[in-house]
Amino acid sequence: MRTTNTFGIQFIIRPDKLKDGKAPVYARITVNSQIVHFALKLWIDPLCWDSRRGNAKGKSESAKSIINALAEVSQALNNCYHQLQIKGRLITPDAIKDAYLGTDNEMPNSLSRLVEYHNEQAKHNLEASTIKHYFVTQRYLIRFLEKKHRKKDVLLNEINYKFIADFDTFLRAYEPVGHQKPIHNNGVVKHMVRFKKMINLAIRLEWINHDPFKNYRNKIQKVEKDFLNQHELTAIEEKVFSIERLQIVKDIFVFCCYTGLSYVDLLNLKADHIVRGIDGELWIKTHRQKTNIPVNTPILPKAMELMEKYLNHHRSAKLDGIFPVFTNQKVNSYLKEIADLCGIKKNLSFHVARHTFATTVTLSNGVPIETVSKMLGHTKIATTQIYARVLEKKISDDMNDLRKRLVSQS
Repeated sequence: MRTTNTFGIQFIIRPDKLKDGKAPVYARITVNSQIVHFALKLWIDPLCWDSRRGNAKGKSESAKSIINALAEVSQALNNCYHQLQIKGRLITPDAIKDAYLGTDNEMPNSLSRLVEYHNEQAKHNLEASTIKHYFVTQRYLIRFLEKKHRKKDVLLNEINYKFIADFDTFLRAYEPVGHQKPIHNNGVVKHMVRFKKMINLAIRLEWINHDPFKNYRNKIQKVEKDFLNQHELTAIEEKVFSIERLQIVKDIFVFCCYTGLSYVDLLNLKADHIVRGIDGELWIKTHRQKTNIPVNTPILPKAMELMEKYLNHHRSAKLDGIFPVFTNQKVNSYLKEIADLCGIKKNLSFHVARHTFATTVTLSNGVPIETVSKMLGHTKIATTQIYARVLEKKISDDMNDLRKRLVSQS
């Protein structure tokens, strides 16, 4: 990474553009082998020009006038170069020329400009569900700047390790207002990862010539994934609700317990995604929206039963999908009601269905972890191994139940 610039100023004349016997004087700016020329609106007799020194020669009044004018231009160009350095701007010959001519309309390389540029570029590379997390991180950065720095923006060259460490501390100590929950370690780490990705973009753009994250260290703490055991899954399956919204949410939740689909992939599921597999049975063949990784999952009897139930549902047809679905927020809210009515104490969210498929439905019944990983659309087997570690707790619970039965029989 370049940290210094080679900068030079020369003056030349263009004898090929003579006017009334005089040649125009040009400034030549060089930065890191890049060159730009521009006219200075000064004219001189070519015979009065010293090409070696790049300046007028002689002691005439006209020569002295040119020499003084070029000294002022040189000083002004040097000042423009140093101002760009101070402002943390990308230094190019054009940037120096524009600053000198007063045509520099480029915004300074600030944090707000970086965030806006990143988010604009991300629209073409990331899913909307991922981009929204960057907007949340942006809001926390603004709050941090207002509270700790008493301003709404900061130049990128002002961001150092202390800035990074202070932002980390701010997130951990942040006291939310209203229904929001405090930010725990893993939430802080995710915000910092997103911030680091933006800083890395600034480094690649050469908007900043140092890495403030160089000495920053933090890591995700392993959190046990919630999933339903067989008893809890059966309790939800057998529960019948008279309220239609609860019955629909229960059914789509159970469907995902037997297919491993996430909420957004269920939302995108169309009739075209149901195809005959190599075994002649119906499979779900689609791509995960989050990663665009292929998902190939044979449809189990319970999932097939639920699909057929909603085949001609009016809301499914209206939404052009397999199931009538609600917003993710409403679904998770209704799942809390379902958990209470089924006597389940776990924090039930839609993603628990995916975890249940990985553990209770597949791994617990002897499906190889490599197969489960493929059906979940994981890019790395290590991601799926998280569920295998969770099963150790189930083994412990099952053995405790066995101990109790053995004791009661003795």
